[in-house]
Amino acid sequence: MSSTTIEAGTTSLLRFATAGSVDDGKSTLVGRLLHDSKAVLADQLEAVEHASRSRGAAAPDLALLTDGLRAEREQGITIDVAYRYFATPRRRFVLADTPGHVQYTRNMVTGASTAELAVVLVDARNGVVEQTRRHAAVAALLRVPHVVLAVNKMDLVDYAEPVFAAIAEEFGRYASSLGVPDVTAIPVSALAGDNVVEPSAHMDWYGGPTVLEHLETVPVVADPSGEPARFPVQYVIRPQTTEHPDYRGYAGQIASGVLRVGEPVTVLPSGRTSTVAAIDALGQPVDVAWAPQSVTVRLADDLDVSRGDLIAPTAAAPTPTQDVEATVCHVADRPLRPGDRVLLKHTTRTVKAIVKAVPSRLALDDLSQHADPGGLAANDIGRVVLRTAEPLALDAYADSRRTGSFLLIDPADGTTLTAGMAGTSLGGRLRAP
Repeated sequence: MSSTTIEAGTTSLLRFATAGSVDDGKSTLVGRLLHDSKAVLADQLEAVEHASRSRGAAAPDLALLTDGLRAEREQGITIDVAYRYFATPRRRFVLADTPGHVQYTRNMVTGASTAELAVVLVDARNGVVEQTRRHAAVAALLRVPHVVLAVNKMDLVDYAEPVFAAIAEEFGRYASSLGVPDVTAIPVSALAGDNVVEPSAHMDWYGGPTVLEHLETVPVVADPSGEPARFPVQYVIRPQTTEHPDYRGYAGQIASGVLRVGEPVTVLPSGRTSTVAAIDALGQPVDVAWAPQSVTVRLADDLDVSRGDLIAPTAAAPTPTQDVEATVCHVADRPLRPGDRVLLKHTTRTVKAIVKAVPSRLALDDLSQHADPGGLAANDIGRVVLRTAEPLALDAYADSRRTGSFLLIDPADGTTLTAGMAGTSLGGRLRAP
């Protein structure tokens, strides 16, 4: 089965995130992208023009299209992740505009966790700075497949090609050391609109795509048959009516891969086996279904299956474990320390767990590793060792971003503490060159 077959007749969707240091013009770039691609409604633009005039600006401040919080507008910075949905004739987009401040690293992790592409902004006057390296490291850690280096404010360096070439070469070398698979560098001026949606008349030396053109054409449709099927059970459907007296279906969203009728499967963590007897999609029986479709699966045998169980092909089922080693980003103000009791949420399953150890913390200034930090504070990235009360069918995050990720939750109040990536090692991957 090819991705072309699956996506035939549909417009593809690209999820992407933006990141950049403070005052690099990231929100202006996003605003320009939305404005010039005609993705801004008239009343939105009117509100921005009014807000700009009230601040004494002669022209509309396009950054206000995404910086919606009052504190963001007052300080001229981005604080929280802003999601925007827009479309062109060629593709639909979900944009996560993330903050640039060091203290909001956790927000970037949130925005980039589901992204297929990250746009990292650099001020042409400043080049690659510490925060640029930090954002590249987070993108590498989260296995974002594509990275765009947008060298902004080219108008302030007289659109000089050598300035752009030096920055692109330095960033490319650094990204390569992190294992980033694909980097595209684009010189832009978000304020003037150069190479954002329309090609620049000031940089005839650049022959590559504009930002929007690249977003519209970057390959993102993967063949789901290339990954093992993973089906987390969300809900058990058992109507027990006269019409359906024996119906027992397991509803949920396929996290990865392809499920087929007649395929031998294993239910985890119990390890019981059966065969896919039927698949219902949108109320109709189908012979095959693929990620990310929401379906109801029926098995040939009457097994004890409930919410939180995982159905996977017997030939490629993960091995359940209670010992979890992972790289995590701590997002709560409360520190995470060895001995802490937490809840671990993996797909539709939530189990009790204890933090056995915090072996290392990543120093975000130079990307070195500090052994035995004693715990993780807000925005820290590090390694943790967990022991769960019940087995989990975890994949390595490098193999599956969906079934290799999890959350640690405070059992007292339900607060999200930490975002985790099972098996992802910082050793040798995130090391300053």
